[in-house]
Amino acid sequence: MTDDVLNRPPVHALLADGTTVCIRPVTLGDRDQLEGLYAEMSPENLRLRFFAASRRSAALAADRACAPARSGYRALLAETQGRVIGLAEYDTGDDKDAAEISIAVADGLHHRGVGTLLVEHLVSAARADGITTFTADALSENHEVLRLFADLGLRTARHFEGPEVRCTVALDEDDAYLSVVETRGSSADVASLQPLLRPKAVAVVGAGRKPGSVGRAILHHLHTGGYAGRLFAVNPAAHSILGVPCHPAVGSLPKTPDLAVLAVPAAAVPETAEECGKAGVRALLVVTAGLDADQVRALLSACRTYGMRLVGPNCLGISNTDLELSLDATFAANHPRPGTAGVAVQSGGVGIALLDGLSRLGIGVSSFVSLGDKYDVSGNDMLQWWESDGRTDLALLHLESFGNPRAFSRTARRVTRRMPVLTVDAGRTDAGRRAAASHTAAAATHTMTRQALFTQAGITATRSVGELLEAAALLHSQPLPEGSRVAIVTNAGGAGVLAADACAEAGLALPSFTPAVIDGLLAVLPDGASNGNPVDATAAVTEEQLGDCVDRLMASADIDAVLVALVPTAVAEATGDDLVRALTRAPGRRARPVTVVRLGQALPVELLPAADGGTIPSYAEPHAAARALAHAARRAAWLARPAGTVPELPGVDTQRAHTIVDDHLRMYPDGGWLDPRTCAALLSCYGTPQIPWAWAETEDDAVLAADRLRGFDGRVVMKAHWPGLVHKTQQHAVHLDLRGDSQVRSAFRDLETRFAGLMTGVVVQPLAARGTELFAGVVQDEVFGPLVLFGLGGTATEVLADHAARLAPLTDHDVHDLITSPRCAPLLFGVHGSAPVDLEALEQLLLRLSRMAADLPQLAEADFNPVLAAPGQVTVLDARVRLLPRRPHDPYLRRLR
Repeated sequence: MTDDVLNRPPVHALLADGTTVCIRPVTLGDRDQLEGLYAEMSPENLRLRFFAASRRSAALAADRACAPARSGYRALLAETQGRVIGLAEYDTGDDKDAAEISIAVADGLHHRGVGTLLVEHLVSAARADGITTFTADALSENHEVLRLFADLGLRTARHFEGPEVRCTVALDEDDAYLSVVETRGSSADVASLQPLLRPKAVAVVGAGRKPGSVGRAILHHLHTGGYAGRLFAVNPAAHSILGVPCHPAVGSLPKTPDLAVLAVPAAAVPETAEECGKAGVRALLVVTAGLDADQVRALLSACRTYGMRLVGPNCLGISNTDLELSLDATFAANHPRPGTAGVAVQSGGVGIALLDGLSRLGIGVSSFVSLGDKYDVSGNDMLQWWESDGRTDLALLHLESFGNPRAFSRTARRVTRRMPVLTVDAGRTDAGRRAAASHTAAAATHTMTRQALFTQAGITATRSVGELLEAAALLHSQPLPEGSRVAIVTNAGGAGVLAADACAEAGLALPSFTPAVIDGLLAVLPDGASNGNPVDATAAVTEEQLGDCVDRLMASADIDAVLVALVPTAVAEATGDDLVRALTRAPGRRARPVTVVRLGQALPVELLPAADGGTIPSYAEPHAAARALAHAARRAAWLARPAGTVPELPGVDTQRAHTIVDDHLRMYPDGGWLDPRTCAALLSCYGTPQIPWAWAETEDDAVLAADRLRGFDGRVVMKAHWPGLVHKTQQHAVHLDLRGDSQVRSAFRDLETRFAGLMTGVVVQPLAARGTELFAGVVQDEVFGPLVLFGLGGTATEVLADHAARLAPLTDHDVHDLITSPRCAPLLFGVHGSAPVDLEALEQLLLRLSRMAADLPQLAEADFNPVLAAPGQVTVLDARVRLLPRRPHDPYLRRLR
């Protein structure tokens, strides 16, 4: 055991059956428990573990695991409620790149994933220590351990030698391994949520006898909602509440509940949670608000100790509308309508609005969880539940924070392939880190980071609860469009203009019709109708004519969706025509989405029943319909594109990069900005194209450097440097267009005089040729991980704020989106007859920047500004890198929050 291992805090994770275990380093005090782990094994299991049924081997193994700290050795144990149930360890011996691993699992606990979970944690620790390979010796008849290695998801080779087999496991982290770990984690997660969302018995602790208490309201909802399981109330001062049997304590209940709802005062929550855990309760719903930090710690400790999943505290409750269960443990005003939308929110008020809106639309809810302060169960958990529950086809989230964004992103990417996932992008007005030290950090607002997460994961991000419901109505009721081309039909010209403006502002296209389509429209529309886009069918249009018009537009290969804007007219009323009925008469024939705008509609959005049993969304405003169509078009485009891959990059020297970073942090333990020479050395490890440069500390050295580097038109650039200098231009620490030795000397003396006591030297570069000045950078977000930014560069980069961002590591699709998203993108592809810049080199620059950020957790930020892009060349003219002393963090390691 190393001191670093002993200082690592324990983490909790889920076994295959949903049981919570604690994974922690072995300590000196664990020896007796570890020897007991082996002592309780059968002789056969001892033989398989030690190749001989020797109790002496068990004692030696316990001694080895608890020996004083030594380099190259790690031991992790799994325990539940203080009992050690598994041990995994590795030892590098004399080989620092490879380690021998061994595993032991308590008898009676095999096939529950104890060994696999321990090995996953050892793999993560070994990677952080630079170990690339595990080896393990086993008897060839030890099928369980051989299957464990085979099913890990890592490349494993076997070499048989008589009755023994040596397994060699490569510890490369690739998408295949992450996917296997993700599958194991999802299965365990869903199993752990069964007591919460499908409980066979529920107890409400703190239900009052008088009306007005939250506990009583939840008990009332459970009782009147038809909950199919056993229902109890816990109140020492009552025998029955609302007709539900009441008991004095959780421990006195006739049946142990799967789920306990805690509606007790904040001070009583930790003690009540402890009581629930001792009684065998497996999930807690804590609606109580106002817990202080100590109370929260005690609550979480009880949940982890006894393996209880937790929703809350400070939440509205949970619901599962499955008719066989009918669980409504909320204190919302009404029971949610059963349906197919899964809902998870942090805000109770937003939850009530979504429940009401989905019920009113007729979409209904499959399950609802108000996450509250979200100390355990999260949006990631709920996505995995909805993916597997067989009922949910639409996921709605309102998340104010993210516990593990990168794990959430992987889950969301998978789930979004199966169902729409929608969210409200809350907190957009956060000013971000505008006072940060560099261009990169200044540009990287929390809003930009969240939007990058949503975009890359295929999540439909809306700006309000209303917009969320508008988009949900369309995605629930209509097929996805194949593109963004919309045809507008209206019975009033003004309404058509409003709809056209709304579509254009939403990024939708209004194509001109082909002659064949025009002829078809003229054949069915009344005299005086226009055949442009929008189609003004006039107030004289009949129900039949409008239906035929929409059908003909739907048949056109040049149209992806139809928006029909209607206003009530006396003409239609006099003839008995119902123009809306024309759209709902036979929607089953339509493979493209149709939306309706009724300017006189009272509600913002409704779902109109159609003849085939389906529905059509109807909006009160054209902008709402256009936004919903734009969200649907973006989802269709995301689904149509194959999942991206992280490209292999030749010429990357990660080991040398780690050495440079480690050496710098040994000299400067608090981190900071790299000096130019160290910065250039680090960038060279990733093949980053840099303009030639030289370092000079004296006037004569500067002249010699300038003579070697004279570039375009014989001119050079001189930049002052001192530790902590970031904004050189703002400090007037740059001289441009220097010709001849005299100008170089004069520039050096000027900088030396003005920055006396600060300047440690100058950087001399040739004057760069013409090109487009761009900006590229990366910042390590404390929660989201590395974020890569790209956009217009130069001195105006912060003023114009023309930036796009994606979370690292970048895939081939991500880097393409990153380049094409900023407003300056047309400059890169050639405008007004100019040639395009070297786009392939630009993609390589961003991919290598992403790789550097992913490799080096100590990289706090990097700032390339300007990056000069020209035909045939992309070059970094100025680069800054800041390091901080950070340890690697594995975002995909299975653990509870």
